[in-house]
Amino acid sequence: MTDTSYASQLLSLLARISFRLGQFKLSSGGTSDYYIDCRTTTLHAEGGRLTGHAILELLEKNGVKADAVGGLTMGADPIVSNVATASAWRAIEQPGSPLMHGFLVRKAEKTHGTGRRIEGFLREGAHVVIVDDVCTTGASTINAIEAAREAGMTVAAVVCIVEREEANGRPAVEHAAQGAPFLRLFTAKDVRAEHVAQLEAASSS
Repeated sequence: MTDTSYASQLLSLLARISFRLGQFKLSSGGTSDYYIDCRTTTLHAEGGRLTGHAILELLEKNGVKADAVGGLTMGADPIVSNVATASAWRAIEQPGSPLMHGFLVRKAEKTHGTGRRIEGFLREGAHVVIVDDVCTTGASTINAIEAAREAGMTVAAVVCIVEREEANGRPAVEHAAQGAPFLRLFTAKDVRAEHVAQLEAASSS
């Protein structure tokens, strides 16, 4: 039986349009024989829809309830929008289903206007989910966690689409999360395996 869950469809699309084999330099300064550009998928019309619903399903599965979803610009931008929109669709289809609003964390405070670092939803005491596309060192995720806490919000969970499973990534995020669960949709190995399977299927057809 074919798995048609949002996550399985998202994995297939990620492997097809976001995964590349080769030699790449990472933001951590290291090198890798593969690269995953999640934004190619999260900014894709169907990929965005799948991203929003897959993350909502992951949160529901783990019993996470929150008022909003947010993350550090710009990797988190399409994820935040897609999750917020998916929650609105669910509220229409399932009356009473909670809405999750969105917010974005700037890398630095604005030097004009309100001078805010957080754009969009901002309410002291609110429970929020921090999202990111790929977790390698966890630096951008931790940056967003700290910004949300400084704004008086409570981090209910942290979610990444793909975890590269680097030695220091998850421990650093979990330390910053202070007990909030760190969840992932996929590991890099999952995406790589699906990519290879697609290549093999194409070559044998």
